[in-house]
Amino acid sequence: MSGILPGIVQGLATTARTMTRRTHTHEYPDVRPELPPRSRGVIALLEENCTSCMLCARECPDWCIYIDSHKEEIPPATPGGRARQRNVLDRFAIDYSLCMYCGICVEVCPFDALFWSPEFEYAELDIHDLLHEKERLGQWMATVPPPPALDPGSADPAEVVAAAKPPRPARPAGPAG
Repeated sequence: MSGILPGIVQGLATTARTMTRRTHTHEYPDVRPELPPRSRGVIALLEENCTSCMLCARECPDWCIYIDSHKEEIPPATPGGRARQRNVLDRFAIDYSLCMYCGICVEVCPFDALFWSPEFEYAELDIHDLLHEKERLGQWMATVPPPPALDPGSADPAEVVAAAKPPRPARPAGPAG
């Protein structure tokens, strides 16, 4: 009996101490949380930039990206020119029930068609509804934040340095022979 009383007193003392502290409860449904910059929520698709190259689908470790496309012939720009072909995106879908949000697809896209959006409220009641098609992925582009500004103390990008170089002087004509 003597061991129970000090335990109860200690518990009541702990309760009294915590009652006077300010709470840190986040009232999520009523108050949206303030997310850190560039936080990962969902992957957004800029459909105009997608060339159906399939790099994102091939590099995805979970194989949760589905792409269907067809080839379309573009008439020649000049008379006598050759007709070109281009891929037209028919279907772009991501199955978020499989996705592990690693971001490899965003990193490997050479045409900047995939972006991280901080949108995180896309829960579904049925797991089959987590397969989002290109229409829904395109709607999230409005929530993608602009890229961060470059650091003023950093070196200029190689493209800018190369564009600022003066053109090379013409080679002198060599001896004919």
